[in-house]
Amino acid sequence: MKPKHLLAVRDLTTEQIGQLLGKASGLKRTQGDQRSLAGKTLGLLFQKPSVRTRVSFEVGMAQLGGRSLYIGPVELQEGQREGSKDLAHVLSRYLDGIVARTFSHRDVEELAQWATIPVINGLSDFAHPCQALGDLLTIQERCGRLKKIRLAYVGDGNNVCHSLMEACARMGVDLRVATPSRYRPDPRLVRWAKEEASKSNGQILLTQDPKEAVEAAHVVYTDVWTSMGQERERLRRKRAFRGFQVNQALMRHAAKGALFMHCLPAHRGEEVTSDIMDSKRSIIYDQAENRLHVQKAILLMLLGSPSR
Repeated sequence: MKPKHLLAVRDLTTEQIGQLLGKASGLKRTQGDQRSLAGKTLGLLFQKPSVRTRVSFEVGMAQLGGRSLYIGPVELQEGQREGSKDLAHVLSRYLDGIVARTFSHRDVEELAQWATIPVINGLSDFAHPCQALGDLLTIQERCGRLKKIRLAYVGDGNNVCHSLMEACARMGVDLRVATPSRYRPDPRLVRWAKEEASKSNGQILLTQDPKEAVEAAHVVYTDVWTSMGQERERLRRKRAFRGFQVNQALMRHAAKGALFMHCLPAHRGEEVTSDIMDSKRSIIYDQAENRLHVQKAILLMLLGSPSR
């Protein structure tokens, strides 16, 4: 059975992730049937702004024959105007699905608890499932497989890190995460991911040494050290992450021909140098494009009719 909502990657089984990636790959070649979601309306509830998430979902819905409605921070007032329960009930009467981009993961969970339509997590402080699924598609395209690929994540144990852990654990990817001790990923999620990885013949390794994480890696991944809403912590974070920059010296520890990934937007010269971002090994724009195709597959899975 298909899930009702997509709040985290672990809401999907290994088989469902494989099916999504296959569907996304097909949609990338053909764009899909423009009648698939005809008559459907997707609400984009954004407490925090985004270029890639908004544009990719709006374009995806249009390409599938549906339409989208943007409800931004001014209308939502960061959830202060109306409680999640009432909002979810009312929007369920108007819309066919919701993409929620929130500061707190609890807000997404509450919307899903009360909504009678599918809720998709477009980003929260805990998870970024659409990004991680797009990343899997990108790795699979470039490496030809997911099993036994060694992926190094260097930086903050944040929402992107959490979703990568879930995705890699499900699909048998060898994930090595290097973070400062104060910025490790959630320990409960780490326990879940290690247990799940043991079933898929993958591996989850945590370290405080970026070189250990990157050693012989096929793919090296990083994200910003200071996310939106954490601006007051920027100086403290810059000090804590000194030594975690992805640069030529660090990439020399990776496997020959190793690829570089970043979910964007990036702070060039901070978590990664521009020469790495602009090099032939960088596949950051492939990642950005593949968000569109994976999200279309997600929309079809959750909003489409069983016959589609």
